[in-house]
Amino acid sequence: MKLKHLMFVLLAAAVAAGSFATTPVFAKESIFIPVFSYRTGPFSPGGTKVANGHVAYLKMIQKRDGGVEGVNIKFEECEFGYKTDRGVECYERMKSKGSIISHPNSTGLTYKLVPKAPVDEIPILTMGYGMSGAADGRYFPWAFNFPTSYWSQASAFIQYVGNELGGTDKLKGKKIGLIFLESGYGREPIPLFEALGKKFGYEFKHWAVPGKQMADQRSQWRKITRWNPDYLFMWGWGVMNPTAVSRAHEFGYPMDKFIGVWWSGDELDTKPSGDKAKGYRAATFHAPGTFSDMHKDVLKYVYNGNMEAAKKDSYGDVLYNRAMFNAMLIVEAARTAIKKHGKKITGKEMRWGLENLNLTEDRLAALGAKGFGKPIQVTCSDHEGSGPVLFQEWDGKQWKIVSDWIPPMRDIVRPMLEEAAAKEAKKWDYKKRSDC
Repeated sequence: MKLKHLMFVLLAAAVAAGSFATTPVFAKESIFIPVFSYRTGPFSPGGTKVANGHVAYLKMIQKRDGGVEGVNIKFEECEFGYKTDRGVECYERMKSKGSIISHPNSTGLTYKLVPKAPVDEIPILTMGYGMSGAADGRYFPWAFNFPTSYWSQASAFIQYVGNELGGTDKLKGKKIGLIFLESGYGREPIPLFEALGKKFGYEFKHWAVPGKQMADQRSQWRKITRWNPDYLFMWGWGVMNPTAVSRAHEFGYPMDKFIGVWWSGDELDTKPSGDKAKGYRAATFHAPGTFSDMHKDVLKYVYNGNMEAAKKDSYGDVLYNRAMFNAMLIVEAARTAIKKHGKKITGKEMRWGLENLNLTEDRLAALGAKGFGKPIQVTCSDHEGSGPVLFQEWDGKQWKIVSDWIPPMRDIVRPMLEEAAAKEAKKWDYKKRSDC
């Protein structure tokens, strides 16, 4: 028997006996990350950017690193058109495929998934949106909203304009307004603005924009300009945002007194008005632009260096960047879980990874995201991470950062969050966990 033939026979025998069965050289574990997208429907322009940025980061990690800690990243988009019922269908479909996390990109959908999470043991990450009370992990161990909640952002708004006036004591007697999309999302910050009004002595009024009026808003702006608030905040989404910016100019409201939530601060919201939107500001929790090494890697590995193709996907726009940031946090939480629990993780281990995420300055630098965001540390009781807020301003062509990082008023906000969490928990008969 020739030597090559003998070796083949011996190898075949070994395989048959199972000698190599436990060490599949080419096999890899994998994790499945669903992408809840809405490339269709009334909010599709923003939804498309979000989906593009999320997918781009996951593709980059898979192509550049071969996954995370030796584990393949698999993902799949599920289109729900920003409709809650279709979003629930997406959740159920993705659950059947072994998803280790949900990030619904919708406050309305979030409220539907919160009671499902502990039953299915699939954590929910609502990065900077969703239910503010989820910040208290003692009542909501399966829901996370880091790096900061809507209520913390609202407190940063008030602190920011207070600083601009010369101190929060100067807010007394001022008029603060809010124009918001008539939805759970839009109504979310109202309790916080009301509470801070009582503390600092400002008068607060708000105006709702029903879905059917998003592209008009003239009736709301007549009322706003009649009252003439010293500052006006906006909690909008979709076509509501550019319409509001346009109406502010049309009705003569000063653009430098108009400030949007971080979902009202994309190029979609300001480019239609161009120079007329100069001075409009919006909150954010990451930097604009494409300056980071992370962006360079996305361009290299996802678009093969083709900037034209990247720009078609809105590469570098605010919402695209936000989705990249979201995906980065998910991957880092998965990395944390894998290092602790091994390469085969489920939603339960992923929850542990989210709850033990410690994204330091050094780690951000290692990820190529130096200067892109701030460190985030999550604990079992604090699912918000208590992240600070930046403010950016439209200069007619692009967004530019115009503030230092503004910390939330944690001494005020945290007790309110805890109270809200306990109240919300009662609706689902959740008990306060004992391991925090």
